Amino acid sequence: MRNPLTKLIILGVTVISIGLTTEHQPLRANNIKEKKTDKTRDPNIIIILADDVGYEGLSCYGGGSYPTKHLDSLAKSGLQAMHCYSMPVCHPTRIALLTGQYPTNVGNPKWGTFPAKLEAKTLARIMKDAGYGTVVSGKWQLALLKNDPKQPHRMGFDEYCVFGWHEGPRYHSPMIYENGSHNSSKNKKFGPDIYRQFLESFITKTIKDDKPFFAFYSMALCHDVTDDLKSPVPVSPSGKYLTYSEMVSEMDRQIGLLLEFLETNRIRNDTVLIFVTDNGTPAKYISHPQNGKLVKSPIFSELNGKRIQGGKGRLDDTGTRVPLIVSWPSVIKPDSRTNSMIDMTDFFATSIQLAGIKINHQIDGVSFLPLLRNKETQRTWAYSERKGKWWVRNQKYKLYNNEKFVEVSPMEPGKETEIKGPLNSEQSLALKRLKEAQPHRKNP
Repeated sequence: MRNPLTKLIILGVTVISIGLTTEHQPLRANNIKEKKTDKTRDPNIIIILADDVGYEGLSCYGGGSYPTKHLDSLAKSGLQAMHCYSMPVCHPTRIALLTGQYPTNVGNPKWGTFPAKLEAKTLARIMKDAGYGTVVSGKWQLALLKNDPKQPHRMGFDEYCVFGWHEGPRYHSPMIYENGSHNSSKNKKFGPDIYRQFLESFITKTIKDDKPFFAFYSMALCHDVTDDLKSPVPVSPSGKYLTYSEMVSEMDRQIGLLLEFLETNRIRNDTVLIFVTDNGTPAKYISHPQNGKLVKSPIFSELNGKRIQGGKGRLDDTGTRVPLIVSWPSVIKPDSRTNSMIDMTDFFATSIQLAGIKINHQIDGVSFLPLLRNKETQRTWAYSERKGKWWVRNQKYKLYNNEKFVEVSPMEPGKETEIKGPLNSEQSLALKRLKEAQPHRKNP
């Protein structure tokens, strides 16, 4: 057994090795789990990834269209990040989150696929190897599970309960894959209830075994029903599809129920709960069937008194700026805010640092654990990409890969003003630093 001083020194080296990593120097270390220096176990980690919700969807971000009392309360209890950025659509966001690397740096995986060579290096696999119980529930999207039902297990999840992505419904009478096979016993239940209850059941079993857990709660909400199924998508018991507003309310309700579960089981203080979303709000949403077709209606939301349309798929703020709330009652100062830059690769780096884990391969993420302790992160720019187009940005300025340099409006989401001609000193410095950013590795 190591004495306490030795363990303290080793852990200090681990944290320093990660904390000194910048976005210009991706993280690299050894895959060794270090023991804690005190008598407390490693914190539980829950990453909640909601689907198709821009930052204007939450009232705590200035949204005026949808009441989100539980998420607002969550923000009050912890840290609210004002500059978190995703990929413009869901699949590359999940690639970045689970690998800690930008999609370009892992070969730009095709839609609905995951690189086989990285299955042993996912966030879940690393957490599992470090002694965490691991679970994913909700949306998968990294394979058609009817063809590869073991993929989530190979990627490090002890258990999983997900809907059949583009194979069947996700809400009413969902098609559920659970731990390697299709579970038809849940066909008559409501998908979001199934995913949360499965998550809670796994957590209950894991804490009884006195193990910390890593949970990836990949919510179906607030994505609409899909229109590419061979059979009609089931409507709700009311005879209609849920509106976007109803979906946001349901998302908030599910979060509230999960928080209640954590409180009841007295694990709230020991759990780092991270809420983020995979991309911005859609521009349109399937609202109802008509004459044998599914009709899409525009989505407009109010933000700080302005009416804006969702921009999922776009590289501007309507498609890539997303909410991020982190709650850890025993550590984070309540009602905190940060203007630091965060992107989708950072959740990998943050999670492994929370668990005291070192890895032996390179990632693009920068841990934002210092922010949770009221310190500064090393990240100075964020990155997003889609279909060969990409940008790097700070809080105010953005540089595209075609060298277009723009100022981003803080009050009008989606408005970008190209900067031409002579630059002032602030603009010149921002452009210089963004040009120095190196999101793409030469030898990924």
